Amino acid sequence: MIRFLLIQNRAGKTRLAKWYMPFDDEEKQQLIEEVHSIVSVRTTQHTNFVEFRTFKIVYRRYAGLFFCLCCDVNDNNLAYMEAIHNFVEILNEYFTNVCELDLLYNFYNVYALVDEMFLAGEIQETSPPKIQKRLAILTSLE
Repeated sequence: MIRFLLIQNRAGKTRLAKWYMPFDDEEKQQLIEEVHSIVSVRTTQHTNFVEFRTFKIVYRRYAGLFFCLCCDVNDNNLAYMEAIHNFVEILNEYFTNVCELDLLYNFYNVYALVDEMFLAGEIQETSPPKIQKRLAILTSLE
């Protein structure tokens, strides 16, 4: 089960946070800072999986952004890596060469994408064409 999803830049600014477990605000801020301090110092020689408290962080770096999923220790690492990759591919197609500013100014669309892909901390949909079709429907309603 996914505990939370974070998208952070190299400076540590959180561009998106989706929480699937109840944390109070102080704990959320502490988690955000700890995850960034762990993930940002790792080089390409390290794996993209890090044990963190009683959980596991699965992350991927694309350009200047870190896409991090916190999940249970026993969950499948590669499934979450694939989910992150699908998420970024769909973002890239939706925004036509996505950048950090797209995430900032269109955060409601990004949250809609997260909600289409993940439901209650589990991977709901993995098919990019289906997700893109749903996003097109949502966009047409605006």
